Amino acid sequence: MPKPSAVSGPEKSNGEHTEREPGVNGATLEVVPPKKRKKYSASEKLRIVKAAQAAVASGERGALEALLRREGIYSSHLSAWRQQLAARGAAGLAAQKPGRKPKLDDTGRQLLAATKELAVLKRKLLIANAVIDLQKKAHVVLGIALPEYDGES
Repeated sequence: MPKPSAVSGPEKSNGEHTEREPGVNGATLEVVPPKKRKKYSASEKLRIVKAAQAAVASGERGALEALLRREGIYSSHLSAWRQQLAARGAAGLAAQKPGRKPKLDDTGRQLLAATKELAVLKRKLLIANAVIDLQKKAHVVLGIALPEYDGES
């Protein structure tokens, strides 16, 4: 005889639980959605790096740590931003698209397509010239006179 299944609370039609789920002891647990990651613009990064330099220059104990807490960033963020600023200047702090960089830009892709098309057309021309040469030889072997070609027609 099958055992009765335990009902775990209100469910949506697709099987997902609602915002509140009953806990082990019957108390409700509130499910909090994950926080969105904050994205810093290049100007904000530059402002924070300059503020960090000023905090270090002030010599006040804990000034840098207070700045990091106030801004909500880790020291690793600050060090990475400092490296980017040193390597590429203020433009290096701008957000970059993740992943590999495309091998070709638009003009490169157009050039590649044109090169491929040129190669196809050259091959077709080579075949057409070979067919024309073969027709000339056939006319000579069969003794048929070729039509005269004048430049106008």
